[in-house]
Amino acid sequence: MEYFWIVPVAGVFAVVFAIYLAWDVLRRDTGTPEMRAISDIIYEGAMAFLRRQYQTIAILAVVGAVIIGIALALIPQPAGLPQGVDLGWRTAVAFLLGAVCSGISGFTGMFVAVKSNIRTAAAARTSLDGAVAASLRGGAVSGFLVVALSLLGVYALFVGYGGLTNWLIAPYLIVGYGFGASFVALFAQLGGGIYTKAADMGADLVGKVEAGVPEDDPRNAAVIADLVGDNVGDCAGRGADLFESTAAESIGAMILGVAVTQLTGNPAWIFFPLIVRALGIFASAAGLMIVRARDNEDPMAALNRGYYLAAALSAIFMVGSTMLILNSWQLAVAGIIGIITSIAFVYITQYYTAGSWRPVQEIANASRTGPATVIVSGTAVGFETTGPTAIAISLALGLAFWLGQQAGLSIPVDPNAKPFYAQSASLIYGIFGTAIATMGMLMTAAYILAMDTFGPITDNAGGIAEMSHQPESTRHITDALDAVGNTTKALTKGYAIASAGLAAFLLFSAYIENVGLFLSSRANSGITTLAQIGIDLAKVEVFIGSLLGAMIVFLFSSLAIRAVGNAAGKIIEEVRRQFRADPGIMAGTSRPDYGRCVDITTRAALREMVAPGILAVAGPVVVGLLLGWQAAGGLLIVGTITGILMATFLNNSGGAWDNAKKFIEAGGLKGADGSIIKKATPEHAAAVVGDTVGDPFKDTAGPSLHVLVKLFSTITLVLLPLFLLFRG
Repeated sequence: MEYFWIVPVAGVFAVVFAIYLAWDVLRRDTGTPEMRAISDIIYEGAMAFLRRQYQTIAILAVVGAVIIGIALALIPQPAGLPQGVDLGWRTAVAFLLGAVCSGISGFTGMFVAVKSNIRTAAAARTSLDGAVAASLRGGAVSGFLVVALSLLGVYALFVGYGGLTNWLIAPYLIVGYGFGASFVALFAQLGGGIYTKAADMGADLVGKVEAGVPEDDPRNAAVIADLVGDNVGDCAGRGADLFESTAAESIGAMILGVAVTQLTGNPAWIFFPLIVRALGIFASAAGLMIVRARDNEDPMAALNRGYYLAAALSAIFMVGSTMLILNSWQLAVAGIIGIITSIAFVYITQYYTAGSWRPVQEIANASRTGPATVIVSGTAVGFETTGPTAIAISLALGLAFWLGQQAGLSIPVDPNAKPFYAQSASLIYGIFGTAIATMGMLMTAAYILAMDTFGPITDNAGGIAEMSHQPESTRHITDALDAVGNTTKALTKGYAIASAGLAAFLLFSAYIENVGLFLSSRANSGITTLAQIGIDLAKVEVFIGSLLGAMIVFLFSSLAIRAVGNAAGKIIEEVRRQFRADPGIMAGTSRPDYGRCVDITTRAALREMVAPGILAVAGPVVVGLLLGWQAAGGLLIVGTITGILMATFLNNSGGAWDNAKKFIEAGGLKGADGSIIKKATPEHAAAVVGDTVGDPFKDTAGPSLHVLVKLFSTITLVLLPLFLLFRG
């Protein structure tokens, strides 16, 4: 407990730092009246959608909290845990607090992002560095607020539920916080993802392919809805996604810390995950402040410099804190492995989605023979990416687990430790090693989210520059930033997948530990050690649960992609109708009805997000109630593994298709005679088709799967007592 004060200090620092960044961005030049008018329309559309979306989510969250509270109040708990109404209200309050904080993360991040896009466009008229600073710092407001709310929320609940004196019990009481965050994040990511890609597909297919107008051309009726979608999907949705990731994974690590505390009698193991995350805030802030883009430099190089400093400082803080608090060099190395894994995923994602490498160039070359070969090539690249992803996660987990076991060999077991824990010491330390690796990866979460939000800000800035008819020099800078933004968004998705992969084992282990607590408290259960608890795939109900877990991932992806297709179809029909009804739109003498497309997309997104959301929440509950806790565990682990690989395929294939199109637009593809292949060519049209197919992959289904796999963990953790009651 000696160093626990670092957590609230770092949380408050992150809030103050985010306020400073917001002030720094908002004081910058807002450009011409035409630029401000377009930005205002985007802001109004984004806020209108979020208000309607979160009103719907709020109703669902309140209903969910009431059901959870009542259900847990009626179920007996193991000795030592709160019982009855006491447990019910605590879990319901934690659920609602997680939901509220997740919503705040989305709203605030999107607000500043929308205000940053016009300042980025204005800065691009004079310098690259000013545009990079405005967009990255605007994104960092979201990054640091998300991390601060996650950290302070978990800390406040832990302290409020008596964690400073009753630290062995409090972590189990705050699991609802992670569930509430996951619940809101799922619907926020789904609704925002459906909105943004439906508008994007409609704008691309009718505008670029059919009408032949440039990207973000003001004659395209869907262009404002497209720009709004960048904010509600990529800013608000991703903010909620990473909020729930950091919250759920921190709570899982604290629960595993309880097991180590039972072995050692030292509560520092419970507090340590939050302390490490707190130190990561300072590392991320330092990395952000050194970012400066030089003239004629690839903006990605400037962003990478900041990230590498943040990662290096995180490594130093990890080693120092682990040696000082836990006195274990093996666990320090496990934390370093988590940081190295995050860097590895930066390179893996860049290789598969950046235009300077073989995969994207391969897809661009396939455009010479039409859209069909573009689709085939991109699909192959997407499947290929699952290889290095699975290998990297496996190496990180295996090494971290082994290092945890080695650390346990030199740590004496408390003579008063319960046999349930003492006889499984090697297993417990191994699992905690993976928890430390996960926390190491999360240390740079604020900087990673800043890079992610950088993407939609620069995308919007390019749209504003195009629609307000800025000079070619301005558009040249915004185009360069937009291409980098596509890569940073892909990097964040890779980071989210990597953290989900490391956290999958962590959260599954927390589930198993909870099962052990319940079963060992029953008379004549025969359960005396944690090592006795396992998931037996030879049991038919476990096989069924596992099969259903994999099926949910595929069906969920199908529903999400189909939802985009349904909504995009309505936008396509509307844009075509406007072109037919008013020839003055193409002539530039009439203004399209932007509001009509915004309204159509909003209604469609809110309607279409319901079915996949219900599937994600109801699936684990039904399996657990009908088939029991082992079947729910099978669903959890197999569904998570399937979800990680599926999300990897969707994210990277979509990102590669997108940047193959950008590669052609930048003049990277040449004809047989050496001439540059540009826009308005069959090759470019084929690449646009590939990009359009990849849109719902990388921005709707893929990111939503990040949330789904964490939701599997939090919902099974919270509702485990129900599963044991009905099929224990």
